[in-house]
Amino acid sequence: MPTVAPYDIEGHVVTTAFIGDTPYFATASGEIHKLGTAPKVVKAHEGLLTCVLDPSDKSLVTGGEDGRVLRISSEGDITKLANVPRKWISVVAPGPQGAVAYAVGRSSYVRLADGTVKEFAEARTVEGLAFAPKGLRIAAARYNGVSLHWAGMAAEPWDLEWKGAHTAVTFSPDGRFLVTAMQENALHGWKLEGAKGPSEARNMRMSGYPAKVKSMSWSPKGKWLASSGAPAAIVWPFSAKDGPMGKAPLELGTRADILVTSVSFHGTDEILAIGFIDGMILAVRIADGKEALIRRPGKGAITSMAWSGNGRLLAFASEAGDCGVVDIAG
Repeated sequence: MPTVAPYDIEGHVVTTAFIGDTPYFATASGEIHKLGTAPKVVKAHEGLLTCVLDPSDKSLVTGGEDGRVLRISSEGDITKLANVPRKWISVVAPGPQGAVAYAVGRSSYVRLADGTVKEFAEARTVEGLAFAPKGLRIAAARYNGVSLHWAGMAAEPWDLEWKGAHTAVTFSPDGRFLVTAMQENALHGWKLEGAKGPSEARNMRMSGYPAKVKSMSWSPKGKWLASSGAPAAIVWPFSAKDGPMGKAPLELGTRADILVTSVSFHGTDEILAIGFIDGMILAVRIADGKEALIRRPGKGAITSMAWSGNGRLLAFASEAGDCGVVDIAG
């Protein structure tokens, strides 16, 4: 039976993440809470808007209402990566080779490890950023589509067009597909594999959600993409050549009218953690749909979940501050 170690934090918790097997919690007020054998609280921002784990698993990258982009080390040390006075930084994306992307209004910026900064202008406000799995290729979600830029070389950007507001963006782990969350209760995707230009990237529509998709998570090898925004986790199949086109998604953890607010795939196994608006968490095995209750309903909606490096611990955060770490092995 899983055991839960509760951890109460004052106010809304935006993100939880593991650096190795140590959990961290980032609050909207700007504090980073480190648990483990040497607990520590670091004041990072005057108002934190976003916090993302670096793909090296050695630091966090944050953006705030104070116009700063910061890197938080595993020891809680703070490095300032960018400072844009009087602007809010609500979109950041850590990438390969120490690169970090962030957005300000209608521009995307990529800061390379040597401190060089490259700006990419967009026609509309940037709402989401993501690095491709390989190379310094950045995707910027905006109104009416996504722009793909190469930060490491001089090349014409790709403009992937689809009408509507695109609010978040993610690459599949193998780089074959690009998926956005939209303002209109839907996901949209493009098949990049085999495309020699933006006109050859095939569109994929994934609609029918009763609410906006706020959380997406890829399975370890990219066979599945889980999403929130319904009274079940909507899990799209991506193992076939054309991804989910013409295929129905799995619906896991169905709970009448109680919305899923957060999803997180295990790092090595096809097990999905599903967090709900009432604070409950289920774990579901993809192979047979078997469910396990991880946490009973709590005070607030689940805002974020993360698995530890060893795959045994699941950290969860909520909008009411009732957070915790679950040992799924008991």
